[in-house]
Amino acid sequence: MLHLFHLSTDKDTSLQQQLREQIASAILNGNIPADSPLPSSRKLATQLSIARNTVVLAYEHLLDDGYLVARERSGYYVNPDILQGKVKQEQKAPDTEGGTPPDWSQKLKVFPSVQRNMKKPRDWQKYQYPFIYGQFDPSLFPTNNWRECCRDAVSVPAIRDWASDRFDNDDPLLIEQIRTRLLPRRGVWASAEQILVTVGAQQSLYMLARLLLDKDSVMGIEDPGYVDIRNIANLNPSKVIELPVDDEGMIVDARLDACDCIFTTPSHHCPTTVTMPIERRYELLQKADEQDFVIIEDDYESETNFKSNPIPALKSLDKNDRVLYVGSLSKTLAPGLRLGYMVGPAEFIREARALRRLMVRHPAANNQRSVALFLERGYHDALIMTIMRAYEERWQAMGAALSEYMPASFQKPSFGGSCYWVRGPEGLDARLLRKEAADRGILIEPGDIHFQSEQPPLNYFRLGYSSIAADRIAPGIKALAELIEDMV
Repeated sequence: MLHLFHLSTDKDTSLQQQLREQIASAILNGNIPADSPLPSSRKLATQLSIARNTVVLAYEHLLDDGYLVARERSGYYVNPDILQGKVKQEQKAPDTEGGTPPDWSQKLKVFPSVQRNMKKPRDWQKYQYPFIYGQFDPSLFPTNNWRECCRDAVSVPAIRDWASDRFDNDDPLLIEQIRTRLLPRRGVWASAEQILVTVGAQQSLYMLARLLLDKDSVMGIEDPGYVDIRNIANLNPSKVIELPVDDEGMIVDARLDACDCIFTTPSHHCPTTVTMPIERRYELLQKADEQDFVIIEDDYESETNFKSNPIPALKSLDKNDRVLYVGSLSKTLAPGLRLGYMVGPAEFIREARALRRLMVRHPAANNQRSVALFLERGYHDALIMTIMRAYEERWQAMGAALSEYMPASFQKPSFGGSCYWVRGPEGLDARLLRKEAADRGILIEPGDIHFQSEQPPLNYFRLGYSSIAADRIAPGIKALAELIEDMV
């Protein structure tokens, strides 16, 4: 029986947890006879070279969880009740020769996997110069504050509150915090009925496309622009048209006249980082009224703003309910949390809520409560200040390094954010640059994927600074510049 257990100090989990999980797995797999006692705590501890107390605690947990039963003067045994209802495998499978698997190429109606998507290395933290976009810096994360909120979210009263089936409702505390803390920062005022929590901004965009587009619809998206909204729109039976971008964001002209809805990132355009001035925002809203189209505003990276007087969100200027607002906590709290929200007229949010119910009912209630507490206690406000100080230092460091080693290749983002959009020399293929740079410990993101053209420019790339220390930026940019010089 002892050969079933293999513990390692190199794993993230404790030895006690490893032992507990391995014993439970062995019981469920039928590897421990029900009529044989488990090894004594002393014997098992000696065999595994661990403290006896570790084994005792593991056994006690398994006893509490119903995996084991204790027999006086005999030891611990497998609880036969834990195996009740477990499917028994047939000793011999029935003869299925002659059957054929389905032809999935014919059965599937859509193929999202073949779309052009961003690819990021999972081991990005191992690179010396990770100029990768969209990742957070663990050193800035308020671990103690977040742990406190998670702990309080699983107190007995809290669990009784959120653990019941909420159907399609959100945590009222979180809705209140979004309404009174997050949205007013962008000049947006909304009632609880106008807010819906989502599994990140990504789910918001998917639902918006599903609700607004059909085979007769026309959706306008920025070019270059956000890759995932293009892919989401292309999954729907609608027409997608490109809306060009200049140094003030989406151009407002006659091309918008054919649109039923448009998608824009006015605060911090993805990927060029330019900010739409307030004059053009009013021009866009006027055009929407004249041509009767809806605007989807992704208030992308609005939290990381280095200006003392930021331009208010497009939604805050909208007097006719034409703007559907999408927000997220990914760029401040953590991208892995997957928590976002959308704001719109109550009649629209009612339909979005009904659609979300069919998809996931609602985002996990325990996560909603943890985030609500994090916001309510002011921890998020403090985190934003910490992030802004760190990002502004890195923003300045990258601007200085690019000015020294790649002059005339970029426009410094005036709003803030967490990346630079760089135009390399003519003849540079940023896709090849990515591969060569990665071999030297430098991570970059080629920009061709953001263009809708079948023959996009290949010399653009993006440099993120959210996950790299300020003192690594200059040497990383210098090494990258030297590599580019060698390649062109």
